[in-house]
Amino acid sequence: MEVLTQERVLTKLDHARLTSLLARSRAGLPPKLAALAEEILDFADVVEATEIAADVVTMRSRVRVARTGEAPVEFTLSYPVEGSPPPEGTVSVLTPMGLSLLGARTGQTVSWTGPTGEPHTAQVLEVVYQPEAAGDYGA
Repeated sequence: MEVLTQERVLTKLDHARLTSLLARSRAGLPPKLAALAEEILDFADVVEATEIAADVVTMRSRVRVARTGEAPVEFTLSYPVEGSPPPEGTVSVLTPMGLSLLGARTGQTVSWTGPTGEPHTAQVLEVVYQPEAAGDYGA
């Protein structure tokens, strides 16, 4: 479930919320995924929400991506929902794909390894909606 390294920028609020979420969820996550999430949080550049560029994928951003050989798709990067499948049109940040997108920029290609070892890539085509760019700093 490895996500290839990339430069990442996170808001202070996203970083704090994800750190707390990881502390609560760690026992229920596959060990490699939990370690990867910790690594991302440890090495990300952390900035104020008012300073994040509008082309960076933050939590609750709506993004359009294209996986190799597939039509573009649009979804929202979300926090995991307890006790039920994720709502349609969302991808949980605590998945290999979700972690690969967190902090990525428009135009960037992200890579991750799926649960059975298959490699995946996707290009971030557009950040359709980013809460911080819309002035929603507490989303």
